[in-house]
Amino acid sequence: MNPAGWPIAGRLLLALSAGSIAVLAYAPFGFGLLPLLTLALLFHLWRHAQHAGEAAWTGYAYGLGLMGFGTSWIRISIEQFGGVPEALGVAITALFVLLMAAYFALAGWASWRLRTGSAVRWTLVVAAVWTLVEWLRGWFLTGFPWLAVGYSQIDLPLAGFGPVLGVYGISLALALSAALLTVGLRVWALAGLLLIWGGGLALQQIDWSRPAGEPVEVSLLQANIPQSQKWLPSMREPSLRLYRSMTDAVPDSRIVIWPETAVPAFDTEVEASLLLPLEAQMRAEGRDLLLGIVAAGEGDRYHNAMLNLGISGRGRYDKRHLVPFGEYLPFDRWTRPVLDFLEIPMSDFSAGGDGPPLVELAGYPVGVNICYEDAYGEEVVRGLPEAALLVNASNDAWFGDSLAPHQHLEIARMRALETARYLLRATNTGISAIIDERGRIRSTSPQFATAVLTDRVTPLQGSTPFVLWGNGAAVLLALLMLLAGLRPRRDDAWQ
Repeated sequence: MNPAGWPIAGRLLLALSAGSIAVLAYAPFGFGLLPLLTLALLFHLWRHAQHAGEAAWTGYAYGLGLMGFGTSWIRISIEQFGGVPEALGVAITALFVLLMAAYFALAGWASWRLRTGSAVRWTLVVAAVWTLVEWLRGWFLTGFPWLAVGYSQIDLPLAGFGPVLGVYGISLALALSAALLTVGLRVWALAGLLLIWGGGLALQQIDWSRPAGEPVEVSLLQANIPQSQKWLPSMREPSLRLYRSMTDAVPDSRIVIWPETAVPAFDTEVEASLLLPLEAQMRAEGRDLLLGIVAAGEGDRYHNAMLNLGISGRGRYDKRHLVPFGEYLPFDRWTRPVLDFLEIPMSDFSAGGDGPPLVELAGYPVGVNICYEDAYGEEVVRGLPEAALLVNASNDAWFGDSLAPHQHLEIARMRALETARYLLRATNTGISAIIDERGRIRSTSPQFATAVLTDRVTPLQGSTPFVLWGNGAAVLLALLMLLAGLRPRRDDAWQ
């Protein structure tokens, strides 16, 4: 079916609908096969576009649908917790979506401009371009890797590529599969689909890590402190009493984890009243406690930190990948006057150092990341292969009852899969989770409820291929596919 004769408005509406529907592929919905179809439709529209501009606008429409519905939760944090009027919150979110959709326009434009004669080469080019632009979105201007299409495959055979090529390798496999669907029932296309999906299934049978010791009992505390109350001076003591009582209720857990900024104070303010007594208690009980706190630095600098207290000694990890406009202000010279005029409050954390993101818990090195940092696979692997466990401490209360906490949990599952490590995810209001080395959820907490997750987890050792080469292998493979697709041949004919 050739859409070239369709009205341009109809093609744009079709692309917009496809992008919107693709949101159902991600958590909490989990219809992971949908992107195979929606991407095939988008690629089909690109293949039959009359010019590069049409392909760009079609891609832009797809991006508007995906980002518009998939990240609408940004408005909640801006409006409800950023203290801005509703209309301004909607406007800022809409502007963000418009900017993010430009990446999809770039993919459409480049796919059309780089297309070559044969259908075989088309499949290589469009899959490579999609993946490279998605990777670009993940780091350019600090990056926004949310809703990379590879995340939607966490429970499907293509997840087998995760420990080898990471989430972008999964994206590449899915994009190539979608491109193969656009060329019809041809033997080579069907063979390619069988090879890709069969290969993913085969890779899922491999054990990429092995035990580094005996299972350890851990507890993740979710106190469910409302974000609107968390930093009120009157709530500090009740919050800390609740966390301490929850800690005392799990005396057999060798590792206890409080979520991001569970202590609503600077470390210097509560050193004598909280930290020293907790440290003495944990040492006496032979346990370790990892808690979120604001750590004072030099001068007027301060850090979003996770602090370890207990038998393994005091250690600290300072968050290094800060959220722009949430934890720090990029282009401060130009943006600060605008935010001051609009009376939008801003945090101003300082980034941590460049050392390995490791602390010691229960005698094992543990890789720590805070909140949004787990969206960056190459940053998580900086603690590997030394890390025997991974910890993500977060506070998704900023996003209310939206898609964001579910999507964030799905991202954490991918990091566990890529590294073949248990990942312990402690959050303030949910969703807290214990995730095994294959990215499977062992247990979760209900949202907006006080809960304690306790389980025995196995410290692991060994390196997956992704730990060794990060995103570089997927990017290199995409570039090689692009070069192979662009290599000219006189006998090529568009089919």
